[in-house]
Amino acid sequence: MIQELKDNYKDVFEEGLINEINQVATFKEIPENFKIIEIGDYIKSMPLLLSGVIKIFREDTNGDELLLYFLENGDTCAMTLSCCIGQSKSEIRAVTETQVKLLMIPVQKMEEWMAKYTSWRAFVLNSYHNRLNEVMETVDSIAFLKMDERLLKYLKDKARVTHNNSIHNTHQEIAYELHTSRVVVSRLLKKLENMGKIELNRNHIRLVEL
Repeated sequence: MIQELKDNYKDVFEEGLINEINQVATFKEIPENFKIIEIGDYIKSMPLLLSGVIKIFREDTNGDELLLYFLENGDTCAMTLSCCIGQSKSEIRAVTETQVKLLMIPVQKMEEWMAKYTSWRAFVLNSYHNRLNEVMETVDSIAFLKMDERLLKYLKDKARVTHNNSIHNTHQEIAYELHTSRVVVSRLLKKLENMGKIELNRNHIRLVEL
């Protein structure tokens, strides 16, 4: 675990903090499509992602989901930080997009390290900033992009974080994550294929241009 921790965070945290994380963190290896955090949960630890991809969702009053952003290697979730520090219930759902390896940091250590390590404080503030930008980007795409542009952006974002230009999601799964209908997604995917931007295959969608 210590080597993976150093590989991901040696340029972010000082050695003393890395050693403390190694001592107190709980290592977890989680398969894809596994729900890590549910809406309404009390969160008592914060994830540091070592490998893989996690997707973060919000839910409306009808129970429909909207994908907010992806977490990648070296990331953490700002909304999880807020819930940990404020001891409030989670307002997001976190689901693994791929198999992931992560470290769970106890909430009491998060607060202690804010005062003890400048690198931790900078990391937390930077995480808030990055996640806020990603949420704003999601809001902008809903407000200003047409649905086919949103769909193409979604496919490109997923290809980028998974390092794979083949998307192995059903049309229904994509519709859930974009908060639209399967019929709309299928129609727009066919449109994107006719434009030469993607190829539709039996079990996957391949991006032609990244």
